[in-house]
Amino acid sequence: MNITILCVGRLKEAYWKEAEAEYLKRLSAYARVKVIELDDLPTKGKASLKEEAITKEKEGEKVLSRLKPSDFVCLLDLGKKEPTSPEFALQMREMIVRGGASLTFVIGGSLGLGENLKRRGNASVSLSKLTFPHQLARIVLLEQIYRNFKILAGEPYHK
Repeated sequence: MNITILCVGRLKEAYWKEAEAEYLKRLSAYARVKVIELDDLPTKGKASLKEEAITKEKEGEKVLSRLKPSDFVCLLDLGKKEPTSPEFALQMREMIVRGGASLTFVIGGSLGLGENLKRRGNASVSLSKLTFPHQLARIVLLEQIYRNFKILAGEPYHK
């Protein structure tokens, strides 16, 4: 099983990198997981809706250029279904069945996902109604993927 996490934006602080490394190590027992960071685009503090849409589309193009037609793509998208951990585990199992040997999760930039990327997604999930910094969203996603594998394997995991 291959899982790719495509992220618009980079981890800068050591504590985020350490958390990511820890979950990648844990996940290595279940799947080959790689994280690909793509540069986000600078945005003005008072950007218009049109400028924001252009930025999201350009960031989306960067992500799309990294995808193969055969990739099964799950977008992290605010406003989508917020599953419980057991529901997300079942959803991920279904994505694995539908996607074959590879599954790609996409975390968009700070403005969200462009319509071009939303059209490409095969599935979507929201981690929470809360807004997280993208660095934290990546760590939460890694933790939930790890938790999903533990749930699907019937193994204990702390609550």
